[in-house]
Amino acid sequence: MQSLLLDMTFGANERGIILFGFEIYYYALCIVSGMLLATFLSGVLMKRRNMSSDFVITLFVFCIPAALICTRLFYCITDGMPIREWFSWRSIREGGLSVIGGVLGGVGMGYIVCRVKKVEFFRAADCVVVTIGIAQAMGRWGNFFNMEVYGGVVSNPSLQWFPFAVPVSPYADGGIAAFSDPNATWHYAFFFYEILLNLTGFAILFTAAWFRKQKPNGILTFSYFIWYGVVRSVMEPLRDPQFILSGGGIPWSEVFSFLLIGLGVIGILCLLIRNFKREGSFVGSKRGDPYGISAYLTPYKDDTPYYSKINMFGANYPKKPPKGKKAIEAMLNEPLEGTEEEQEKPSEQPSDREGGDGGEAKK
Repeated sequence: MQSLLLDMTFGANERGIILFGFEIYYYALCIVSGMLLATFLSGVLMKRRNMSSDFVITLFVFCIPAALICTRLFYCITDGMPIREWFSWRSIREGGLSVIGGVLGGVGMGYIVCRVKKVEFFRAADCVVVTIGIAQAMGRWGNFFNMEVYGGVVSNPSLQWFPFAVPVSPYADGGIAAFSDPNATWHYAFFFYEILLNLTGFAILFTAAWFRKQKPNGILTFSYFIWYGVVRSVMEPLRDPQFILSGGGIPWSEVFSFLLIGLGVIGILCLLIRNFKREGSFVGSKRGDPYGISAYLTPYKDDTPYYSKINMFGANYPKKPPKGKKAIEAMLNEPLEGTEEEQEKPSEQPSDREGGDGGEAKK
């Protein structure tokens, strides 16, 4: 009896893990893990690029819910799902999300938060948007567990190996179980191809964000739009038709992929032209400070920057004062101004000996 109760409280199956009798799908775990990792890396980039890393928490609180809602809305609208099923518990448990909707919703909410907090949007976006790629890569592993987002059948036995291809079984509840089904059909693992492309884009953009500090800000944000738009526009038509959002006969994901590419190209051109008009140069500045991150940026009062090896401008700031036990030790180790004997000893300043302003001259 105790063993049965334990299995019902904690356990795992082909679809997910069980905690206190509630089943959490691997798909959801992949998405949440990706979001948390992207949030952590965004905070590191903010610290690196001379911003308050605490601001990422504010963005996380508002942008993640907005991204999740828009991820669901985009899928439901473009898939032609009846409105009554958009947010029903049964429908949500069956799945149905669109990454493009999440990107649009998250970035849009980020813009609103930056305007309210009076933070330069593109400077913050260059720290956050470039990490979306790794969140998408981790989230795509959820497609493996759900046996979705794959391509055509792989008929050549020599190519039937994971991760180049993936087994799909109508009798299995999860992707792991499909490997043990001798009747499973092997398909091209397009979800894995997209994982590799997302990781590649993330590595390039994160490296650029780590070292790049010249004006204008926003180049990295629009570069992500171009990269992801190209990836989706190439991969989308190759998927199995059942995984293509085509409500009304329109391939919506592919359409929005091309829109992302166009937005990225136009955005970069506008930034470069505006920077040339203001600074006399497309990149950097010929009239002043060439860096777009030289001033410490924070939306919080009394947020003082201190020396940091991570911060590209950290050497310009003082060392962080000690706190707690270290502060007490530092205070105790400070040299005294003088001993009691020195304080009682008559002053030997020249003014005392020679009749200066300090007192009457000695005779």
